[in-house]
Amino acid sequence: QVFTFNRVEIRVQPSVKVKNGAPMSIICHADISKNTDFRLKHNFTFFKDGKVVFMTVSDKEDARYEIPVAKSSHTGDYECTVKADGKKGFSSSIYVWVVGMTKPILTADKKEVLEGDVVKLRCELPEEVPPLEFFFQKIKTNSAPKEKRVPEQTQNFSEVEFYVEEGDNILSFDCFGKRQVRSGWESSQHSNKTLVTVKEPFLKPILITKPSSNITEGDQIEFECSTVVAQIRNVEIIFQKNRTILSSVRDKKVLKYSTVATQEDSGEYLCKVEQGAVSKTTKLNVFVSELFPKPMLSASMTKLDESKKLTLSCSINGFQGANFSIVRKGSTEDIVLKNSEVFEIKVTVNDTGSYTCKAEVKGIVKESKPVRINVYAPVSKPTLSVVSGSPEVVLGKPLQLICHSVMGTPPITFTFYKGDEIKKNVTNDTYATFLDEDIGLNDNGGYKCDARNNHSSGVKTSNILNVTVIVPIRDASLGSVPYGEVEVGSDTAFLCSVKEGSWPIDFKFFKKTDHEVLLHEVREYSDRTIWHKKTMKRKDTGTYYCMASNRASVDVRSRPITISVILAAWQKGVIAAFVLTAMAGAGAVALWWFLHKKKKAKGSSMEMSGSALAPNLTSEKLPRQPSDGNFYSGSGYIEDNENHMKSTDESKGPDLESAEVDYTEVEVSTLDPHR
Repeated sequence: QVFTFNRVEIRVQPSVKVKNGAPMSIICHADISKNTDFRLKHNFTFFKDGKVVFMTVSDKEDARYEIPVAKSSHTGDYECTVKADGKKGFSSSIYVWVVGMTKPILTADKKEVLEGDVVKLRCELPEEVPPLEFFFQKIKTNSAPKEKRVPEQTQNFSEVEFYVEEGDNILSFDCFGKRQVRSGWESSQHSNKTLVTVKEPFLKPILITKPSSNITEGDQIEFECSTVVAQIRNVEIIFQKNRTILSSVRDKKVLKYSTVATQEDSGEYLCKVEQGAVSKTTKLNVFVSELFPKPMLSASMTKLDESKKLTLSCSINGFQGANFSIVRKGSTEDIVLKNSEVFEIKVTVNDTGSYTCKAEVKGIVKESKPVRINVYAPVSKPTLSVVSGSPEVVLGKPLQLICHSVMGTPPITFTFYKGDEIKKNVTNDTYATFLDEDIGLNDNGGYKCDARNNHSSGVKTSNILNVTVIVPIRDASLGSVPYGEVEVGSDTAFLCSVKEGSWPIDFKFFKKTDHEVLLHEVREYSDRTIWHKKTMKRKDTGTYYCMASNRASVDVRSRPITISVILAAWQKGVIAAFVLTAMAGAGAVALWWFLHKKKKAKGSSMEMSGSALAPNLTSEKLPRQPSDGNFYSGSGYIEDNENHMKSTDESKGPDLESAEVDYTEVEVSTLDPHR
């Protein structure tokens, strides 16, 4: 028995799109080829979204998975497998869409509520499978529905709460659900409508005034706010104007508030009744007629010199019979100057300030707009100075000036002049500064400043400030006479000069050693100086330089020069004579020593050889050597030594004669003429 699976097919009846509630069948067909006609047992397995939903065994090649009532939960991907005698066949996947959802069921926990209460709703989609989305709607007459959306991932129902607001009467609630399908979102029908009746815990408040109309400033006005409540506990009545609470009561049905009416009392008033989360309000517009207009304060002058007369007058246009007072405004409290329409004063600087007048009629007090009075003291003659203190400036550097007036009421306007040219105007309290960044060689003065304020005395001018322009040192150089080599004991003149620089100039002379050694310093009202150094010594040999500076505070250093101190000509001659004398003395000593030795050798030889040696010594002469020096013959050399020795021995006296004498034989060889 041989067979093989040709293919396995799956299909849906009546179609892959089935209406919710209708029957449907999933059919699995196995196409098998056999070598003979024999019975074969087939194991059919149906899958939905990868999960087994139905299994059956049949000897037929078809199997059916019947769904008598299709629901939206049956939507999904279906496939089937067939097993037979160890072999297995697989179908492809097919998507089935059950169109439509079951109608949701809505329930409310209350059928009758008070304003401020909460209604809890429950919406359920029976036979539907999560994830689902639920939509709740609160519907009231002549108003757009309020909707809340709640997603549910694990259950087919949802619960939500709605707040019952002021003005809610008969409320209607419904809900519907949505689920996501392959083509998008699918919605259910709307649920049954659930009605909830709303009762008021209290009535909207009533706000009235007494008198109700024709209210004039000075009248006594009374406000009354009342309501009707089902339960008086926790009821609060609040009375306010422009967000300002004027009065409030608790656990009462009526609130009363009274005051003397002023024009400022015109406006909108609000009465609010609150109980728990419920509040109701009533508004009322009130107009208060003006009893008299605001007073007006006038001044004879608003800007005046000290010691001048100031007159302040208070009046009301078209009205008589008010009580006036003139007031000076203070930082903490007002000061009443006079209870009158007119106030006169001889002013001082301290009278500068703001003034108003007040008018009172029937207990109503009104105040004028403030008037600013400024009293001015004259400015004193300004002083102009350099900020750094010294009236001088380095060429190329900025110059900062300050103009200051000790006296004078601010604001003070300062004007700076350079020559006759106005450079800057500054308005300040007591001083002003000016920075001149364009300093030239010819700017040696001509600065002044003016000061003026609103006093009638006019402008005050400072003295002219002369400023000295300091030219910095440039290019210092050092020379000497004699230059280079100087004889010991002679004088040397060092000349240090600069190409440019303001006087006085400080000159300093240095010698370079392991550290800088200051030799001489001097201040000169010149561009050069000469330093005479007396009696130069050998230790003065070295490198010299000079440094120049002035009030520009910049040290300028010259290039170094080298001085060598050498011996004078007569000193060289003395040294040469001394050396030659020393050499001659040394030669005489050496000659004496040699003759002395020779004498000893001669005596010893005569004793040993007898008279035979004498003819040899006297008859033989030493040959004269070719040399620049003076050489003598041997006999003559010996004779001179003998005479010298003789005179020396005779001078020694008897001690020398008794001394023991040693004799030595001396052999005189002939000198080599080539050496």
